Amino acid sequence: MLKHERAQFILEYLDELYPETPVPLNNKNNFELLIAVLLSAQCTDERVNKVTPELFAIADNPFDMKDVSVDTIYNIIRPCGLAPKKSKAISDLSRILVEKHGGRVPEDIDALETLPGVGHKTASVVISQGFGHPAFPVDTHIHRLAQRWGLTKGNSVVSTERDLKKIFPRESWNKLHLQIIFYGREFCTARGCDGRVCKICVTCYPNRKKLFKAHKS
Repeated sequence: MLKHERAQFILEYLDELYPETPVPLNNKNNFELLIAVLLSAQCTDERVNKVTPELFAIADNPFDMKDVSVDTIYNIIRPCGLAPKKSKAISDLSRILVEKHGGRVPEDIDALETLPGVGHKTASVVISQGFGHPAFPVDTHIHRLAQRWGLTKGNSVVSTERDLKKIFPRESWNKLHLQIIFYGREFCTARGCDGRVCKICVTCYPNRKKLFKAHKS
């Protein structure tokens, strides 16, 4: 298969497998989404969803959150890991949202990336899932799958994002990045598939003999 043929197969197959793509992180507004995505760094979505109800019961908007002590935030989000940095970032970004953005989450990826604790991937998720603008958030898991499936030779999430945006239609990005996440968790896991097990790997590379080792991001 050529790369564009692999991409077309993946696009069609994932659309059949996951016609609906619910947002994995529970949220009721873009502020809650921003905080949830921030918390998800090096943490499972399942754990984040267990933690955020208590946090959002106290403050579900930046006006209230900026007045919550860092220690209180820390004690709630501690199960998510990296809690000291994350709790301070949540407090600081809430204050900045109130002081510089009128309490609104900015609808601009560059503005989002200036907020404490918000990197490109987090900003991309908020832009795509919160505002519906085309974006292709790439984490280490999508990076690994894109390499297994021959969609990129990049050795970083930045280069992988660039390559995926080139090969897939812009209108597919928001849905597709979630479909890839769902598929990776269910069929093409880090330990459950070595590039020769799941349907996408087998279809894209039927003659692959050796296990595939991805370049780390």
